[in-house]
Amino acid sequence: MALNEIDTDHLRSAVGVARHARINGNHPFGAVLADATGAEVLAAENSVVTGRDATGHAETNLVRQASVRFAPEELAECTLYTSTEPCAMCSGAIYWSGIGRVVFAMSEAELRSMTEANPENPTLALPCREVFARGQREIVVDGPVDLPEARAAHVGFWN
Repeated sequence: MALNEIDTDHLRSAVGVARHARINGNHPFGAVLADATGAEVLAAENSVVTGRDATGHAETNLVRQASVRFAPEELAECTLYTSTEPCAMCSGAIYWSGIGRVVFAMSEAELRSMTEANPENPTLALPCREVFARGQREIVVDGPVDLPEARAAHVGFWN
């Protein structure tokens, strides 16, 4: 699926949430959920540090909210936008939630090159497409999308 202006706007919103996470003392990751009409219905930031929860990634936090609020058939029509490609854990959560589409800005590989060996982010070299491909249902994935502000949210954070 080709990205449109609405997709780019939602990605920028996810990056804004990532900047907020950093200001709040967390890792700079953010995610938003848009419904079938394209309306942004939820947002979640990373809460690993302040929540003292290793699973408090932006996407898993968003999936928890979305799973309570929306029926599975609604989630199938939703798109999750995220500032950085979902990790393996988040990809699993997205898969199990039933969300139908994922759009991300910065790739996991680019993040890994920025974080290097930082113990706060022992990034797995496992693209979300690879995780989703092992499942029994299709998830449409668009990304990486070149948004300089997505990289900027991480500059100086990991060193």
